[in-house]
Amino acid sequence: MKRTLLTLLAALTMLPALADEGMWLPSLISERIDDMRSKGFRLTAEDIYSINQASMKDAVVLFDGGCTGELVSPEGLLLTNHHCGYDAIQRHSTVEHDYLTHGFWAMSRAEELPNEGLNVRFLVRMEEVTERLAAGETAEELIRKAEAEGEGYKASVEQMYYGNQQFLFVYEQFDDVRLVAAPPSSIGKFGGDTDNWIWPRHTGDFSVFRIYASKENKPAAYSPDNVPYRPKKFFTISTRGIAEGDFTMIYGFPGNTQEYILSDAVDYIAERSDPAKIAIRDGRLGIIAEAQASDPALRIHYAAKHATIANAWKKWQGEVLGITRRGTVASKKAYEEAFDRWAQDKPEYRRVVSDLKAEYARIMDPYFAREITLETLAALPGKYTPEERAEELFARREPTERALWRYLFGEYARRCPAEYQVPTFLDGVAEYGSPEAYAEQVFQQVWSGSDTTAVNALRRDTKRMQEHIVWMLGTKSLRNLTSSRLNALYTTYIRGLREWDGERAFYPDANLTLRVAYGSIAGYEYADGEYHKPLTTLDGIIAKDNPEIYDYDIPQALRDLYASKEYGRWATEIDGRRTVPVCFLASNHTTGGNSGSPVLNARGELVGINFDRTWRSTMSDIAFDPSICRNIGVDIRYVLFVIDRIGGAGYLLDEMKFSGKK
Repeated sequence: MKRTLLTLLAALTMLPALADEGMWLPSLISERIDDMRSKGFRLTAEDIYSINQASMKDAVVLFDGGCTGELVSPEGLLLTNHHCGYDAIQRHSTVEHDYLTHGFWAMSRAEELPNEGLNVRFLVRMEEVTERLAAGETAEELIRKAEAEGEGYKASVEQMYYGNQQFLFVYEQFDDVRLVAAPPSSIGKFGGDTDNWIWPRHTGDFSVFRIYASKENKPAAYSPDNVPYRPKKFFTISTRGIAEGDFTMIYGFPGNTQEYILSDAVDYIAERSDPAKIAIRDGRLGIIAEAQASDPALRIHYAAKHATIANAWKKWQGEVLGITRRGTVASKKAYEEAFDRWAQDKPEYRRVVSDLKAEYARIMDPYFAREITLETLAALPGKYTPEERAEELFARREPTERALWRYLFGEYARRCPAEYQVPTFLDGVAEYGSPEAYAEQVFQQVWSGSDTTAVNALRRDTKRMQEHIVWMLGTKSLRNLTSSRLNALYTTYIRGLREWDGERAFYPDANLTLRVAYGSIAGYEYADGEYHKPLTTLDGIIAKDNPEIYDYDIPQALRDLYASKEYGRWATEIDGRRTVPVCFLASNHTTGGNSGSPVLNARGELVGINFDRTWRSTMSDIAFDPSICRNIGVDIRYVLFVIDRIGGAGYLLDEMKFSGKK
């Protein structure tokens, strides 16, 4: 059956428009450069990515394995998000030196704090190796050869378009990364969980680190003899400001998207998986919040855990909201049905949609069991370490830890499909009468440090059940609802889509490899008649200020500066008010991993740091909708204002290069 123009147009109208959608491989950005320049970009593809000369890629790092950072000085100074540096800040915090609450400002290189285990990676190069692998070379061989090319080199082979193309990524890793500055949490995490994923936003979500290297400027383990890294490239900072409609570009390491999945998978996410995980985390957060409210030391101890749990918890809520309100299941179903009609006279593609649906039906229950197990039994500690036990705080944690064990055992029993529940768990519940009573027995053994047969049996059988599910699905790569057969089918499906829908700009799903996204500063209509401007200011922070609420209790210094209006060179006139810009919205396609990514203007200058999306924008991991999908960045002028006027660390600005050009 031949596709008619009418059929194609009907299918496409059921999908969101594709403006500003996409996470593009930088080595192939020349294919997009004309579109970028038509939207205002003023540089070249070589300026973005080059292996022959310094380019923007040399100023962007994968930070701590899951965020992005950018270089802003010739002396290795690096900006990322406060929440990306949160674990490091927490590890250096005590009740006496509470850097989470009060901030941290190194006033000299000697005061910069080392962070064991924290590293950054620069992309050296990427290259397509599809043909080399088809000719018989193995991924292991390619990786081994690449890592032998330089000191501190790391490499990986990553699939694009479900294996239709494969790329080798070569990185240079630096392991001496030191904390330089962090604002108080009432700035860096202003609004806390309440404002997370929400607009208008007023969060100064940044922290400052410095990369150190050997005297030869090579990767080196921490040593007092190391010196600041001298980068090939660092970003110039624009202080001119931004306005609605201005071109923006994001350069970073987006973690995970599923843009091409079938409606079956979207329905599973919105109707089954996300709601269950949201409900489980509701309870965990309540228990932890109660502990934090009871004791300042417990507040610090559980701060990072609370933030980690809450981030995905709220993200999933927005994802469900966006999918539901935009009718994503229906639009995807219409699209795949149009493809399926076209495919009926093509043997290679004729059965691929029906085979995908059949495989989804087979794997949903075991995959759901896996998700529930990870959210419950696997979320509990296998032991409490000697280091934990030596802490003065350890005994005070007991009621909270006990409550978490009881709650999560109960949730596992109620939500995990019975046929995939761990036999030892079922036996324990039968013996002690309830999941909560069984939890008490296991908790006592783990808390006391005894290594009993019962505890070991539960751990062993939980692992075995998870391994059984992995065996059923045929792959260990189970971040999303998938299986080995699904992956193989999607290889064919994506190849067919690209053949059928020649007008669609296909980009590979995010997989924590370096990508370029571009768009513009843009507000949006949140609801009927409710337009949200794309810029916020210090005035909004003051309006939210509340000393009675931890997340809204701003530093007195910020109140004083607002009262005096002594903003220095960071002052801006907006709507007749003398103020300081704080955050902005843009239409760049982002996801987790883009946290900390540089937001760049048309000249490739730094105008902000990406840190979030609007609530309903979280659906962009599945389907990008330009009418509602917006990323949120902190304005670089607010970052500099806080460093200068709040932290008193203006000396850091002396390292940076500024431009007043727009």
